[in-house]
Amino acid sequence: MNLFLSYLRRLVLAVCALSLIGCASVQTTQSGAVGIDRKQSMLVSSKEMDSAALQAYGETVGNAKKEGKLDQDPKQLERVQTVGLRLLPGVAVFREDALGWQWEVHVITSPEINAWCMPGGKVAVYTGLLEKIDPSDDELAAVLGHEIAHALREHSRERASEAMATSVGLSVLSAAVGLKGYQTDLAKVVTNLTVSLPNSREHETEADRIGVELAARAGYDPAAAITLWEKMGRASGSQPPQFLSTHPSNQSRLSDLRAYAEKVKPLYEEALRNPQQ
Repeated sequence: MNLFLSYLRRLVLAVCALSLIGCASVQTTQSGAVGIDRKQSMLVSSKEMDSAALQAYGETVGNAKKEGKLDQDPKQLERVQTVGLRLLPGVAVFREDALGWQWEVHVITSPEINAWCMPGGKVAVYTGLLEKIDPSDDELAAVLGHEIAHALREHSRERASEAMATSVGLSVLSAAVGLKGYQTDLAKVVTNLTVSLPNSREHETEADRIGVELAARAGYDPAAAITLWEKMGRASGSQPPQFLSTHPSNQSRLSDLRAYAEKVKPLYEEALRNPQQ
């Protein structure tokens, strides 16, 4: 009985804490030239999410290494890392703290046309994208810029928060009362949200717009995002890849990309005049 009362007391305290804290409304990034200024409701903390992402990324990369699928082609890896490194200074426009993230970029051997960036700057590109899409460096910058944008905007954290808010709440209460397994469960959530499950249309549009700005500031042609998604459309045919299944419709996406590529074109021209050292 005493054990039950102790648990009940902790549960009540957790519920009270959650009712007082609620979902924090935050501005994860500055608006940049593309004007992303939507506030987000967060129930999961950045610290929790980053810790879970570190665990999830370690497991994903570790499994790929065990299976002989990690960074198998030095030339592919060097190319992806070179493009990614050139994009990184631009992240400060949206959030300066991202410059201090422990960025990692790997190439995973897989036939999937996919790429992703976990919270905290953990990036992976699949060989299926490199080989089936055959992106130019400008198009590869569009891919990486788009995925980095998801991390900058903390879309995985937002989606995890939404899932908790709309569920029975057991996961949230488990975290609050310190039940074991919460961090492991959250790491699984991070993997699913980042690697497997498609993003919402709102999140995809934000990532598209931030992505073209990151590319432009790095001296990559932002209009390459348009040719990239045209290639994606041709490669997927009538059945889009898993990670594209709820993305904006092809025509609306291309229209939006054209508008925002034009908007950041002066940044691209400036970067060409003053290339990064």
